Amino acid sequence: MNASADHTYVIFELAGAAYGLRSSDVLHVDLCGHLTPVPNAAATIDGVVFSRGQVVPALNLRARFGLPRTENSPTTRLIFVKTADRTVALVVDSAREFRVIPAASVRPVEATLQGIQGNYLRGVAHLGDRMVLLLDVVTLIATDAMPAPAAPALETTPTS
Repeated sequence: MNASADHTYVIFELAGAAYGLRSSDVLHVDLCGHLTPVPNAAATIDGVVFSRGQVVPALNLRARFGLPRTENSPTTRLIFVKTADRTVALVVDSAREFRVIPAASVRPVEATLQGIQGNYLRGVAHLGDRMVLLLDVVTLIATDAMPAPAAPALETTPTS
């Protein structure tokens, strides 16, 4: 992250904590409508959604972060993000704030959260009495960083 530049972020809530994504990585934010389940999808994928002419996987950030899942509510949002080769909808508890975060307010992860797992954190911003975890969208949605679905147990029949 360029430490000398201020950036605009989309701030969202997840399990009572505030997170931020650079607005340049966000395509749009939408209500969480019907998600179509996909058989044998990764445990973190709630299904797919049709948005703006495209079928997009919906990644549940609660599941991605190892938090308990909850039922979708009227405040649940989909944040559509794009990297060079992927578009993904992130399922979050709520999202309603765009904010410029001054570079001076951002601390590197290494200096703030030693020994943390998950290289998807870009930094931690302090906004008054509020802390916002800033996410790196590329590593957040990387397929190789996603937990694989559990393989079904094979049924064996005794041989005689």
